[in-house]
Amino acid sequence: MSLQQILLSLVLATMVFSVALELRLEDFRRVAQTPKAVICGLIPQFILLPVGTWLATLWLDLPPNIEAAMILVAACPGGSLSNVVTHLGRGNTALSVSISAVASVIALFATPFNFSWMIAANPSTAAWLQQLSIDASGIWLSLLILLGLPLSLGLWASHRMPLITQRIRKPLGNFAIAALLAFIVAGLIKERQLLTLGLLPTLLLVVLHNASGLFLGWLTSWVMRVSEYDRRAVVIEGGMQNSGLALGIIAVQFNSDLGMVTLASLWGIWHIISGMGLAYYWRRKDARLVD
Repeated sequence: MSLQQILLSLVLATMVFSVALELRLEDFRRVAQTPKAVICGLIPQFILLPVGTWLATLWLDLPPNIEAAMILVAACPGGSLSNVVTHLGRGNTALSVSISAVASVIALFATPFNFSWMIAANPSTAAWLQQLSIDASGIWLSLLILLGLPLSLGLWASHRMPLITQRIRKPLGNFAIAALLAFIVAGLIKERQLLTLGLLPTLLLVVLHNASGLFLGWLTSWVMRVSEYDRRAVVIEGGMQNSGLALGIIAVQFNSDLGMVTLASLWGIWHIISGMGLAYYWRRKDARLVD
């Protein structure tokens, strides 16, 4: 793992820790009593977005590596960053954490299954079919380091040291967000040679693909009639895929194919922008209601 990856992991863990400082064990007990909301958050991730993406690749006339990357990103679960964005958008953070945890377990089986059958069922990408395997220990380690450990520490600190956590909660959260934005800017500067007009079609594709994930999350939560508080978590979980996992698979299985790497990298940048944009919109909406 490179120094940049280690630093980014620390920033994400800090963000989860700062979010956990505002959670209580009662939040998770309420989620356990209403499993419908968790199921609602899993449906867009593992059924609607993957199948919708596969249908889109059958209709679109795109290079096979781009279609394969779209399918792969759609087959990946959400990442821990969705928990932070849900919290910023004043959604049900405990629900978001629960969905992420369950999705990480399901992904051990669902991600290779969904990717394999979809890429084989598309004539343009059938040649790309490979035996896909995910290192279960790697996913569990990521879940432990980026989600489980900082979440547990945050819950423990908020329970044992409420006065201290109340003081550090806001500045720690602001620092983590600023650091994450700095990583995004640094990534754009590092890959500036790719930021040409020729990249616009791929970026448009990523924007539309991400928007469809967010919309499917909203649609599912609307059909299943979950509350507005829960709906925000489901929408974010539906539109924030683990592009880091996708990039890792691309590196191992496809020798870091440039087209696939480009699409997955753009996803990694754009889903943060769209998620933060939604969070800001929801906060403004809540402020208007209070006024």
